[in-house]
Amino acid sequence: MVDRRQVLHFRVRAQQLDRVSGTLADTAVLDLGVQDTGPDGAAWALAVRGVDMAALSAQDTALLWTVRGAPHLYRRGDVGRIAAAVEPFSDADAGKRIYDAAKPLKAAGVANLAALDEVAARMHEIVTGPTVKGDVSGALAKLMPEPYLRFCRPCDTIHLYEMPFRLAALRAGLELQLGTSPPVLRRTAGFRKAAAPGERFDVVRAYLRLLGPATPKHVADYLDAPVKDVRSRWPDDVVEVTVGGEKRSLLAADEPALASASADTTRLLGPFDLFLQAKDRSTLVADEARAKQLWPVLGRPGAVLSGGELVGVWRPRKSGRKFTVAVEPWGVLPARVRQAVTEQAERLAAFRRVELTAVEFAD
Repeated sequence: MVDRRQVLHFRVRAQQLDRVSGTLADTAVLDLGVQDTGPDGAAWALAVRGVDMAALSAQDTALLWTVRGAPHLYRRGDVGRIAAAVEPFSDADAGKRIYDAAKPLKAAGVANLAALDEVAARMHEIVTGPTVKGDVSGALAKLMPEPYLRFCRPCDTIHLYEMPFRLAALRAGLELQLGTSPPVLRRTAGFRKAAAPGERFDVVRAYLRLLGPATPKHVADYLDAPVKDVRSRWPDDVVEVTVGGEKRSLLAADEPALASASADTTRLLGPFDLFLQAKDRSTLVADEARAKQLWPVLGRPGAVLSGGELVGVWRPRKSGRKFTVAVEPWGVLPARVRQAVTEQAERLAAFRRVELTAVEFAD
């Protein structure tokens, strides 16, 4: 039997949230990808894991549409293996990942993987230099036949379905230009998909290593893949543990770390930090009201992590030259934790290159 405290402490250590400093090469979360959503996004997620973001150049990393069609940051040298790692496991898996786009393709007799390859081929032809997403979409709408297209009410025009567009981009050897809104796509120099990702970048193993112990359904939900496909790729070198009455798997090599993990650190996690992406949300936050506060449909807050537990939520507030961090604790925070939260808020302000005006605790 493994209790939730052991699980959370294991994940803090596995994801290096207790680390003071590190490099891109030894930052574990980059093996699975760091989601870049929101004003701080991937850069803040790496900063809280000790990476000196100011020392990096734009050529050190690559931003790609990958898992769930979301933008994720990776080491540039890993792009070929990442392309192999995030490929759908099967045609059925591809159909699940592209959501409502699969239905018209099926009706037209077009296989899902073949459709992604066709979109990728056309995207590669269109994007010869940095190109705004809307221009790529407009060009595709003129080239692709009806099963690939839908009417977009907000835009009052015809578009390619969104998920095939996003998931085909990496197949086309395209990346997202950092810091662009709307997104700008460009070719990845020297792109070549690897024949296989290797154990390090295998998404099932990476999930278990960083977010374990887990079940095939947890991993499938993270990937938007069918459970059947994930189960067929389940590693052999796992051990079974029981968490809250549920049987889960952990890579056998990580069993000692699960038994001994202990973490006493305070961090302000961004809304889409990998720690919060685990699909066993009740393990992270047992209270339903708090879970709804942390994971609303729109406008997610960040989370306060302290001593291996999520102890509240936070939001940044900027008005003119004033920058404050509003913290809503889920209970009484000891003075030392409040001080640590304040220090992390100062770190966030320095990261944003603004001066911290105040940390407001909603007691």
